[in-house]
Amino acid sequence: MTAVDPGHRMPAPPLSAQDRSRLGRRAQLLAGASVTYNAIEAIVAIMAGAAASSIALVGFGLDSLVEMSSGLIILWQFRRRLPETRERAALRAIAISFFALAVYVAFESVRGLLTGEGGEASRVGIIIATLSLVIMPVLSWAQRRTGRQLGSATVVADSKQTLLCTYLSAVLLVGLLLNATLGWWWADPAVGLVIAALAVREGREAWRGDACTCIPAPRDLNDDGCSDGCDTSPQGQH
Repeated sequence: MTAVDPGHRMPAPPLSAQDRSRLGRRAQLLAGASVTYNAIEAIVAIMAGAAASSIALVGFGLDSLVEMSSGLIILWQFRRRLPETRERAALRAIAISFFALAVYVAFESVRGLLTGEGGEASRVGIIIATLSLVIMPVLSWAQRRTGRQLGSATVVADSKQTLLCTYLSAVLLVGLLLNATLGWWWADPAVGLVIAALAVREGREAWRGDACTCIPAPRDLNDDGCSDGCDTSPQGQH
């Protein structure tokens, strides 16, 4: 992973003003889609969790509210004509969002393990977790590719948070299924601690400004520019 000095923006790829504007609009549309889906996910998960007395489901819904902040930050960042001028502030805000997510998930996981509380089986919860496992990886890939083409560490960091939602969805789904079939209430909070540790790591990277940048060739702006995800050329090193 290529470290980016948090005091400097990521190097912009050689894009025309028209292509940069187009990619900027795409980044805003993806952020809007993320915010909209997370809002729906939060409402459904919290209501289903309350009905089933499920800490995992309610926690997942509240987590979705935290993740909405990342998409809102992207929308806020691109309101200016030159969004790179807000790169550092946006990265720090995303990092804080990651830390808040880690604290919440860790707290709920530890509390669940200590109290031994387990909710009832929830078909709605299983459905929403499954949908997230399908939707979030695709959305994260689109965000990451757009962020790399723009040279925007903020959009790339947002894609990481979207990917983290996929991991949380997997944990939730496994926990709900094990609780519904085998009564293993401890599975969800145990794996939740691993997710909290991952959120801390991603938050640290966003705070430092660490990101991968791919410089697309002018002849192929639909390519993300490299196969391994990081630019290794001198211009990509900071």
